[in-house]
Amino acid sequence: MRKFTTLTAVAAPLVRANVDTDAIIPSREMKAVSKTGLAEGLFAGWRYIEIGGREPNPEFVLNRPGYAGARILLGGENFGCGSSREHAVWALAEYGFRAVIAPSFSPIFYGNCVRNGIVPVKLPAQAIALLAAAVERDPAATPLTVDLVARKVGAPDGQSYDLPIEAEAREMLLEGLDGIDLTLKQRAAIEDFHARDRAERPWIYL
Repeated sequence: MRKFTTLTAVAAPLVRANVDTDAIIPSREMKAVSKTGLAEGLFAGWRYIEIGGREPNPEFVLNRPGYAGARILLGGENFGCGSSREHAVWALAEYGFRAVIAPSFSPIFYGNCVRNGIVPVKLPAQAIALLAAAVERDPAATPLTVDLVARKVGAPDGQSYDLPIEAEAREMLLEGLDGIDLTLKQRAAIEDFHARDRAERPWIYL
């Protein structure tokens, strides 16, 4: 998993409540079981004119020239709700997103973001509305900064907000660790426990 420290990039505003995982990656677009080949299906129901087609909908935010190369997504309440499919996060990551900023997230989606190198940032709806308004005036000239080291989110116009995140999630993202890697950091303690347990209860290991 790629490490995340700080990112300054174009942000795309998709400030809609209850954007579910089927909107993020419709089931018809899930044609593989790997983490690749999903970016084209990201937001397919909104991004393209016809279901199953690939003609871009010019009204959708990711198809507007100013948001080309966006790596930060501004979302609404309850982002990532619906099914637990991890493909939704895989599609976002493959497209290039490294952070999603929303007032609240589905807990499963939030965890999937952390395990796949995307920073899920919880900010108040009012703060997101202000950031979205600034971005929409001139996306390229108003990149946002997500600083996981300093725990801050900021914009060039001076807006700055604390980035709340649990210590374990922050550690995983900063060091590029998945759940297994995080456990293996305690390998010495685990091996020491097993050695002591084996000495005290050898019959269990027969």
